[in-house]
Amino acid sequence: MHFDYYMPTRILFGPGKLNQLAQAKLPGKKALIVISSGNSMRKFGYLSRLEEILTARGIAFAVFDKILPNPIKSHVMEGAELCREEGCDFVIGLGGGSSIDSAKSIAVMAGNPGDYWDYIGGGTGKGKPIPNPILPVVAITTTAGTGTEADPWTVITKEDTQEKIGFGNEHTFPTLSVVDPELMLSVPPKLTAFQGFDALFHSLEGYLAKIATPISDMYALRSIELIVQNLPACIASGSNLEARTNVALANTYAGFVQTESSCTSEHSMEHALSAFYPELPHGAGLILLSEAYFTFFSSKVPDRFVAMAKAMGADVDALPEEERHLAFVPALAAFKEKCGVADLKMSDWGIQAEDLPKMAVNARETMGGLFAMDRYPLSLRETLGIMEKAYR
Repeated sequence: MHFDYYMPTRILFGPGKLNQLAQAKLPGKKALIVISSGNSMRKFGYLSRLEEILTARGIAFAVFDKILPNPIKSHVMEGAELCREEGCDFVIGLGGGSSIDSAKSIAVMAGNPGDYWDYIGGGTGKGKPIPNPILPVVAITTTAGTGTEADPWTVITKEDTQEKIGFGNEHTFPTLSVVDPELMLSVPPKLTAFQGFDALFHSLEGYLAKIATPISDMYALRSIELIVQNLPACIASGSNLEARTNVALANTYAGFVQTESSCTSEHSMEHALSAFYPELPHGAGLILLSEAYFTFFSSKVPDRFVAMAKAMGADVDALPEEERHLAFVPALAAFKEKCGVADLKMSDWGIQAEDLPKMAVNARETMGGLFAMDRYPLSLRETLGIMEKAYR
Protein backbone atom coordinates (compact mmCIF):
# COMPACT_ATOMS: atom_id res chain seq x y z
CA MET A 1 0.00 0.00 0.00
CA HIS A 2 2.92 2.35 -0.66
CA PHE A 3 2.78 4.55 -3.75
CA ASP A 4 3.68 7.98 -5.10
CA TYR A 5 1.17 9.60 -7.42
CA TYR A 6 2.28 12.35 -9.81
CA MET A 7 0.29 13.46 -12.84
CA PRO A 8 1.09 17.09 -13.72
CA THR A 9 -0.70 17.33 -17.08
CA ARG A 10 -3.74 19.59 -17.41
CA ILE A 11 -6.25 17.62 -19.49
CA LEU A 12 -9.12 19.15 -21.46
CA PHE A 13 -11.42 16.20 -22.10
CA GLY A 14 -14.65 15.93 -24.07
CA PRO A 15 -16.32 16.56 -27.43
CA GLY A 16 -15.52 20.03 -28.73
CA LYS A 17 -12.64 20.62 -26.33
CA LEU A 18 -10.27 21.67 -29.12
CA ASN A 19 -12.17 24.95 -29.15
CA GLN A 20 -11.13 25.56 -25.54
CA LEU A 21 -7.54 25.84 -26.72
CA ALA A 22 -8.49 29.38 -27.74
CA GLN A 23 -8.55 30.33 -24.04
CA ALA A 24 -6.25 27.82 -22.38
CA LYS A 25 -2.87 28.91 -21.08
CA LEU A 26 -0.15 27.94 -23.56
CA PRO A 27 3.51 27.57 -22.57
CA GLY A 28 5.19 29.74 -25.20
CA LYS A 29 5.07 32.23 -28.07
CA LYS A 30 6.10 30.04 -31.01
CA ALA A 31 5.20 26.39 -31.50
CA LEU A 32 6.64 23.59 -33.55
CA ILE A 33 3.59 21.58 -34.65
CA VAL A 34 4.52 17.91 -35.13
CA ILE A 35 2.25 15.82 -37.36
CA SER A 36 2.48 12.59 -39.34
CA SER A 37 3.66 12.21 -42.91
CA GLY A 38 0.14 11.18 -43.92
CA ASN A 39 -2.56 13.57 -45.05
CA SER A 40 -5.23 13.08 -42.38
CA MET A 41 -4.39 16.15 -40.27
CA ARG A 42 -4.78 18.35 -43.33
CA LYS A 43 -7.56 16.38 -45.02
CA PHE A 44 -9.89 16.55 -42.03
CA GLY A 45 -9.01 20.15 -41.19
CA TYR A 46 -7.44 19.47 -37.79
CA LEU A 47 -4.19 21.24 -38.65
CA SER A 48 -5.96 24.29 -40.10
CA ARG A 49 -8.17 24.55 -37.00
CA LEU A 50 -5.10 24.52 -34.77
CA GLU A 51 -3.32 27.06 -36.95
CA GLU A 52 -6.35 29.37 -36.82
CA ILE A 53 -6.49 29.16 -33.02
CA LEU A 54 -2.78 29.92 -32.70
CA THR A 55 -2.91 32.78 -35.21
CA ALA A 56 -5.87 34.37 -33.42
CA ARG A 57 -3.84 34.29 -30.21
CA GLY A 58 -0.76 35.81 -31.81
CA ILE A 59 1.27 32.62 -31.43
CA ALA A 60 3.62 31.85 -34.32
CA PHE A 61 4.29 28.31 -35.50
CA ALA A 62 6.23 26.06 -37.84
CA VAL A 63 5.12 22.59 -39.00
CA PHE A 64 7.16 19.37 -39.06
CA ASP A 65 5.24 16.75 -41.02
CA LYS A 66 7.46 13.69 -41.47
CA ILE A 67 6.45 11.41 -38.59
CA LEU A 68 5.97 7.71 -39.44
CA PRO A 69 3.51 5.31 -37.74
CA ASN A 70 6.53 3.80 -35.95
CA PRO A 71 8.55 7.01 -35.39
CA ILE A 72 12.29 7.00 -35.94
CA LYS A 73 15.29 8.71 -34.37
CA SER A 74 16.41 10.53 -37.52
CA HIS A 75 13.10 12.39 -37.64
CA VAL A 76 13.45 13.32 -33.98
CA MET A 77 16.83 14.86 -34.73
CA GLU A 78 15.52 16.60 -37.86
CA GLY A 79 12.51 17.97 -36.01
CA ALA A 80 14.70 19.24 -33.17
CA GLU A 81 16.95 21.03 -35.66
CA LEU A 82 13.92 22.72 -37.26
CA CYS A 83 12.67 23.66 -33.79
CA ARG A 84 15.95 25.43 -33.05
CA GLU A 85 16.18 27.08 -36.46
CA GLU A 86 12.65 28.46 -36.14
CA GLY A 87 13.18 29.65 -32.57
CA CYS A 88 10.24 27.64 -31.22
CA ASP A 89 9.84 27.66 -27.45
CA PHE A 90 7.30 24.83 -27.17
CA VAL A 91 6.18 21.78 -29.16
CA ILE A 92 2.66 20.66 -30.10
CA GLY A 93 2.04 17.03 -30.99
CA LEU A 94 -1.10 16.82 -33.16
CA GLY A 95 -2.31 13.36 -34.14
CA GLY A 96 -1.87 9.86 -32.80
CA GLY A 97 0.68 8.42 -30.44
CA SER A 98 3.50 8.57 -32.98
CA SER A 99 3.17 12.34 -33.44
CA ILE A 100 2.83 13.06 -29.73
CA ASP A 101 5.68 10.71 -28.80
CA SER A 102 7.84 12.40 -31.43
CA ALA A 103 6.88 15.82 -30.08
CA LYS A 104 8.12 14.76 -26.63
CA SER A 105 11.40 13.46 -28.03
CA ILE A 106 11.90 16.55 -30.19
CA ALA A 107 11.28 18.67 -27.09
CA VAL A 108 14.13 16.78 -25.38
CA MET A 109 16.58 17.36 -28.20
CA ALA A 110 15.66 20.94 -29.14
CA GLY A 111 17.75 22.31 -26.28
CA ASN A 112 20.18 19.49 -25.62
CA PRO A 113 23.47 18.47 -27.26
CA GLY A 114 24.48 15.30 -29.01
CA ASP A 115 22.29 12.50 -30.26
CA TYR A 116 18.91 11.39 -28.91
CA TRP A 117 20.32 7.91 -28.24
CA ASP A 118 22.83 9.47 -25.84
CA TYR A 119 19.96 9.74 -23.35
CA ILE A 120 18.30 6.35 -23.92
CA GLY A 121 18.85 3.81 -21.17
CA GLY A 122 18.37 0.52 -23.05
CA GLY A 123 20.12 -1.28 -25.89
CA THR A 124 22.98 0.75 -27.34
CA GLY A 125 21.78 3.92 -25.61
CA LYS A 126 24.32 5.68 -23.42
CA GLY A 127 21.91 6.56 -20.63
CA LYS A 128 23.40 10.01 -20.05
CA PRO A 129 21.57 12.55 -17.87
CA ILE A 130 19.81 15.30 -19.82
CA PRO A 131 21.77 18.48 -19.04
CA ASN A 132 19.42 21.22 -20.24
CA PRO A 133 15.69 21.95 -19.84
CA ILE A 134 13.14 20.13 -22.01
CA LEU A 135 10.72 22.30 -23.98
CA PRO A 136 7.07 22.23 -22.87
CA VAL A 137 4.79 19.91 -24.86
CA VAL A 138 1.12 20.31 -25.74
CA ALA A 139 -0.59 17.07 -26.85
CA ILE A 140 -3.69 17.10 -29.06
CA THR A 141 -4.68 13.50 -29.62
CA THR A 142 -6.78 12.41 -32.59
CA THR A 143 -6.72 8.70 -31.69
CA ALA A 144 -7.52 6.55 -28.67
CA GLY A 145 -4.67 4.09 -28.33
CA THR A 146 -1.45 5.06 -26.61
CA GLY A 147 -2.52 7.20 -23.65
CA THR A 148 0.57 9.31 -24.32
CA GLU A 149 -1.44 12.45 -23.59
CA ALA A 150 -1.58 11.33 -19.95
CA ASP A 151 1.88 9.87 -19.35
CA PRO A 152 5.53 10.88 -19.82
CA TRP A 153 6.50 8.07 -22.19
CA THR A 154 7.71 8.25 -25.76
CA VAL A 155 8.73 5.29 -27.95
CA ILE A 156 11.21 5.83 -30.79
CA THR A 157 13.04 3.40 -33.10
CA LYS A 158 16.74 3.72 -33.92
CA GLU A 159 16.29 2.44 -37.41
CA ASP A 160 19.88 1.45 -38.23
CA THR A 161 20.11 -0.94 -35.27
CA GLN A 162 16.42 -1.98 -35.11
CA GLU A 163 16.03 -0.83 -31.51
CA LYS A 164 12.56 0.40 -30.46
CA ILE A 165 12.83 1.78 -26.96
CA GLY A 166 10.66 3.77 -24.58
CA PHE A 167 11.91 6.79 -22.67
CA GLY A 168 10.53 9.44 -20.37
CA ASN A 169 10.87 11.31 -17.10
CA GLU A 170 8.96 13.82 -15.03
CA HIS A 171 9.77 16.58 -17.53
CA THR A 172 8.30 14.80 -20.58
CA PHE A 173 4.71 14.87 -19.37
CA PRO A 174 2.67 17.15 -21.62
CA THR A 175 2.01 20.51 -20.00
CA LEU A 176 -1.46 20.50 -21.55
CA SER A 177 -3.42 17.77 -23.34
CA VAL A 178 -6.58 18.06 -25.41
CA VAL A 179 -8.67 14.90 -25.72
CA ASP A 180 -11.51 15.77 -28.10
CA PRO A 181 -13.37 12.65 -29.31
CA GLU A 182 -14.77 14.65 -32.24
CA LEU A 183 -11.25 14.49 -33.70
CA MET A 184 -11.40 10.68 -33.56
CA LEU A 185 -14.52 10.22 -35.69
CA SER A 186 -12.44 10.02 -38.87
CA VAL A 187 -10.28 7.05 -37.76
CA PRO A 188 -11.09 4.04 -40.01
CA PRO A 189 -12.38 0.77 -38.47
CA LYS A 190 -9.17 -1.27 -38.65
CA LEU A 191 -7.05 1.44 -37.04
CA THR A 192 -9.78 2.05 -34.46
CA ALA A 193 -9.50 -1.61 -33.49
CA PHE A 194 -5.70 -1.64 -33.36
CA GLN A 195 -5.60 1.54 -31.29
CA GLY A 196 -8.32 0.35 -28.92
CA PHE A 197 -6.47 -2.89 -28.27
CA ASP A 198 -3.27 -0.95 -27.60
CA ALA A 199 -5.12 0.93 -24.85
CA LEU A 200 -6.58 -2.35 -23.59
CA PHE A 201 -3.16 -3.96 -23.30
CA HIS A 202 -1.74 -0.89 -21.54
CA SER A 203 -4.38 -1.42 -18.86
CA LEU A 204 -4.08 -5.22 -18.75
CA GLU A 205 -0.31 -5.12 -18.50
CA GLY A 206 -0.42 -2.24 -16.03
CA TYR A 207 -2.71 -4.33 -13.84
CA LEU A 208 -0.33 -7.31 -14.05
CA ALA A 209 2.87 -5.33 -13.48
CA LYS A 210 4.49 -5.92 -10.12
CA ILE A 211 4.63 -2.17 -9.41
CA ALA A 212 0.84 -1.75 -9.80
CA THR A 213 -0.80 0.33 -7.07
CA PRO A 214 -4.37 0.80 -5.85
CA ILE A 215 -4.53 3.93 -8.03
CA SER A 216 -3.39 2.19 -11.21
CA ASP A 217 -5.60 -0.82 -10.47
CA MET A 218 -8.66 1.42 -10.23
CA TYR A 219 -7.96 3.08 -13.57
CA ALA A 220 -6.94 -0.19 -15.25
CA LEU A 221 -10.07 -2.16 -14.42
CA ARG A 222 -12.38 0.70 -15.41
CA SER A 223 -10.44 1.22 -18.64
CA ILE A 224 -10.84 -2.47 -19.51
CA GLU A 225 -14.58 -2.29 -18.87
CA LEU A 226 -15.03 0.82 -21.02
CA ILE A 227 -13.09 -0.64 -23.94
CA VAL A 228 -14.95 -3.95 -23.88
CA GLN A 229 -18.29 -2.16 -23.70
CA ASN A 230 -17.61 0.48 -26.37
CA LEU A 231 -14.85 -0.46 -28.83
CA PRO A 232 -17.04 -2.77 -30.97
CA ALA A 233 -19.51 0.10 -31.47
CA CYS A 234 -16.68 2.43 -32.55
CA ILE A 235 -15.50 -0.14 -35.08
CA ALA A 236 -19.03 -0.71 -36.41
CA SER A 237 -19.88 2.99 -36.62
CA GLY A 238 -17.04 5.47 -36.44
CA SER A 239 -19.45 8.38 -36.04
CA ASN A 240 -20.83 7.03 -32.76
CA LEU A 241 -19.67 9.93 -30.59
CA GLU A 242 -20.79 8.41 -27.30
CA ALA A 243 -18.82 5.23 -27.92
CA ARG A 244 -15.82 7.23 -29.16
CA THR A 245 -15.93 9.36 -26.02
CA ASN A 246 -16.00 6.29 -23.77
CA VAL A 247 -13.05 4.69 -25.58
CA ALA A 248 -11.18 8.00 -25.43
CA LEU A 249 -11.79 8.09 -21.68
CA ALA A 250 -10.56 4.50 -21.38
CA ASN A 251 -7.43 5.47 -23.29
CA THR A 252 -6.74 8.43 -21.01
CA TYR A 253 -7.28 6.16 -18.01
CA ALA A 254 -4.76 3.77 -19.59
CA GLY A 255 -2.31 6.69 -19.71
CA PHE A 256 -2.86 7.20 -16.00
CA VAL A 257 -2.13 3.49 -15.54
CA GLN A 258 1.17 3.86 -17.38
CA THR A 259 2.05 6.91 -15.30
CA GLU A 260 1.48 5.02 -12.04
CA SER A 261 2.34 1.44 -13.09
CA SER A 262 4.06 0.04 -16.19
CA CYS A 263 3.74 -2.14 -19.24
CA THR A 264 5.19 -5.64 -18.99
CA SER A 265 7.24 -7.88 -21.26
CA GLU A 266 4.45 -8.20 -23.85
CA HIS A 267 5.27 -4.67 -24.95
CA SER A 268 8.98 -5.49 -25.15
CA MET A 269 8.21 -8.41 -27.45
CA GLU A 270 6.00 -6.27 -29.67
CA HIS A 271 8.61 -3.53 -29.87
CA ALA A 272 11.00 -6.12 -31.25
CA LEU A 273 8.45 -7.25 -33.85
CA SER A 274 7.77 -3.74 -35.13
CA ALA A 275 11.42 -2.70 -34.91
CA PHE A 276 12.27 -5.47 -37.39
CA TYR A 277 9.02 -5.06 -39.34
CA PRO A 278 8.09 -1.34 -39.05
CA GLU A 279 4.96 -1.70 -41.22
CA LEU A 280 3.39 -3.69 -38.38
CA PRO A 281 1.03 -1.44 -36.38
CA HIS A 282 1.85 -1.56 -32.69
CA GLY A 283 -1.68 -2.51 -31.65
CA ALA A 284 -1.79 -5.30 -34.21
CA GLY A 285 1.49 -6.69 -32.93
CA LEU A 286 0.12 -6.79 -29.40
CA ILE A 287 -2.99 -8.59 -30.63
CA LEU A 288 -0.80 -11.17 -32.36
CA LEU A 289 1.12 -11.91 -29.16
CA SER A 290 -1.72 -11.64 -26.70
CA GLU A 291 -3.28 -15.09 -26.55
CA ALA A 292 0.02 -16.92 -26.15
CA TYR A 293 1.31 -14.30 -23.72
CA PHE A 294 -1.67 -14.22 -21.39
CA THR A 295 -2.12 -17.99 -21.53
CA PHE A 296 1.44 -18.35 -20.22
CA PHE A 297 0.92 -15.88 -17.38
CA SER A 298 -2.60 -16.89 -16.34
CA SER A 299 -1.36 -19.51 -13.89
CA LYS A 300 1.38 -17.25 -12.51
CA VAL A 301 -0.92 -14.61 -11.00
CA PRO A 302 -4.38 -16.23 -10.96
CA ASP A 303 -6.05 -13.67 -8.69
CA ARG A 304 -5.18 -10.85 -11.10
CA PHE A 305 -6.55 -12.86 -14.02
CA VAL A 306 -9.83 -13.40 -12.21
CA ALA A 307 -10.26 -9.64 -11.76
CA MET A 308 -9.36 -8.99 -15.41
CA ALA A 309 -11.80 -11.65 -16.58
CA LYS A 310 -14.56 -9.98 -14.58
CA ALA A 311 -13.68 -6.62 -16.14
CA MET A 312 -13.89 -8.29 -19.56
CA GLY A 313 -17.44 -9.40 -18.72
CA ALA A 314 -16.74 -13.08 -18.13
CA ASP A 315 -19.05 -14.96 -15.77
CA VAL A 316 -16.28 -16.24 -13.53
CA ASP A 317 -18.66 -17.09 -10.68
CA ALA A 318 -20.07 -19.92 -12.78
CA LEU A 319 -16.71 -21.69 -12.61
CA PRO A 320 -15.08 -23.58 -9.75
CA GLU A 321 -12.87 -21.23 -7.77
CA GLU A 322 -9.66 -22.94 -8.85
CA GLU A 323 -10.57 -22.49 -12.53
CA ARG A 324 -11.76 -18.89 -12.51
CA HIS A 325 -8.45 -17.48 -13.70
CA LEU A 326 -8.86 -19.57 -16.87
CA ALA A 327 -11.84 -17.44 -17.96
CA PHE A 328 -9.71 -14.51 -19.07
CA VAL A 329 -8.11 -15.87 -22.25
CA PRO A 330 -11.42 -17.12 -23.74
CA ALA A 331 -12.97 -13.74 -22.90
CA LEU A 332 -10.11 -11.99 -24.71
CA ALA A 333 -10.46 -14.35 -27.69
CA ALA A 334 -14.20 -13.65 -27.88
CA PHE A 335 -13.56 -9.91 -27.74
CA LYS A 336 -11.01 -10.16 -30.56
CA GLU A 337 -13.63 -12.00 -32.61
CA LYS A 338 -16.22 -9.33 -31.86
CA CYS A 339 -13.81 -6.62 -33.01
CA GLY A 340 -12.84 -8.45 -36.21
CA VAL A 341 -9.18 -8.98 -35.33
CA ALA A 342 -9.18 -12.67 -34.40
CA ASP A 343 -7.68 -13.82 -37.70
CA LEU A 344 -4.55 -11.65 -37.74
CA LYS A 345 -1.32 -13.52 -38.47
CA MET A 346 2.31 -12.45 -38.18
CA SER A 347 2.81 -13.67 -41.72
CA ASP A 348 0.29 -11.02 -42.87
CA TRP A 349 3.12 -8.49 -42.35
CA GLY A 350 5.82 -10.73 -43.80
CA ILE A 351 7.25 -11.73 -40.43
CA GLN A 352 9.49 -14.76 -40.82
CA ALA A 353 9.53 -17.52 -38.22
CA GLU A 354 13.31 -17.77 -38.49
CA ASP A 355 13.58 -14.16 -37.20
CA LEU A 356 11.85 -14.99 -33.91
CA PRO A 357 15.02 -16.01 -31.99
CA LYS A 358 16.82 -12.74 -32.73
CA MET A 359 13.66 -10.77 -31.99
CA ALA A 360 13.37 -12.50 -28.62
CA VAL A 361 16.94 -11.45 -27.86
CA ASN A 362 16.22 -7.94 -29.14
CA ALA A 363 13.18 -7.64 -26.85
CA ARG A 364 15.26 -8.46 -23.79
CA GLU A 365 18.29 -6.37 -24.73
CA THR A 366 16.47 -3.20 -25.78
CA MET A 367 13.47 -3.18 -23.41
CA GLY A 368 14.68 -5.45 -20.65
CA GLY A 369 13.28 -3.07 -18.06
CA LEU A 370 9.75 -4.21 -18.85
CA PHE A 371 10.70 -7.84 -18.24
CA ALA A 372 11.64 -6.67 -14.75
CA MET A 373 8.01 -5.55 -14.32
CA ASP A 374 6.68 -9.11 -14.70
CA ARG A 375 5.53 -10.88 -11.54
CA TYR A 376 7.17 -14.02 -12.94
CA PRO A 377 10.72 -13.73 -14.38
CA LEU A 378 10.67 -14.93 -17.98
CA SER A 379 13.73 -16.70 -19.34
CA LEU A 380 14.92 -16.20 -22.90
CA ARG A 381 13.67 -19.69 -23.72
CA GLU A 382 10.22 -18.84 -22.36
CA THR A 383 10.19 -15.52 -24.21
CA LEU A 384 10.93 -17.28 -27.48
CA GLY A 385 8.37 -19.96 -26.64
CA ILE A 386 5.61 -17.35 -26.29
CA MET A 387 6.58 -15.75 -29.59
CA GLU A 388 6.67 -19.12 -31.35
CA LYS A 389 3.24 -20.07 -30.01
CA ALA A 390 1.91 -16.75 -31.26
CA TYR A 391 3.33 -17.26 -34.74
CA ARG A 392 1.19 -18.26 -37.69
